[in-house]
Amino acid sequence: MFNAITHSQIFVLDQDEALDFYVGKLGLEVAEDVDLGFMRWLTVRVPGHPDREILLERPGPPSMSQETAEQIRELVTKGATGGWFILTTDDCRKTYETLLARGVEFTEEPTERPYGIDCGLRDPFGNRLRFTQPKS
Repeated sequence: MFNAITHSQIFVLDQDEALDFYVGKLGLEVAEDVDLGFMRWLTVRVPGHPDREILLERPGPPSMSQETAEQIRELVTKGATGGWFILTTDDCRKTYETLLARGVEFTEEPTERPYGIDCGLRDPFGNRLRFTQPKS
């Protein structure tokens, strides 16, 4: 049966702006950036972890009609597409301060939880993201 999840996907409205945010601000790295003609296959990953990539997909053909793509874009800006993921860090508060200084918009400051310390943020398109410092 299955032995890994290699790719996840979130919708973004502008892939160049997504690169600026995910690579320039969050510190992820580009895994693949390929013009397929009908779409741009753009993935990012945590540096040093080639086993898991996130596809930063612009809604549109060929996977959906223009009408559906427009509806998806409206939902993305509302943060209502359900696209999200969680990153881990060794020091949640320090990472928070670093990203805050880079202009990242947070929805929740670092908070103690039963599983560790975590906080919430949004990307420029409305996608919800979290990062966590798991308990040791």
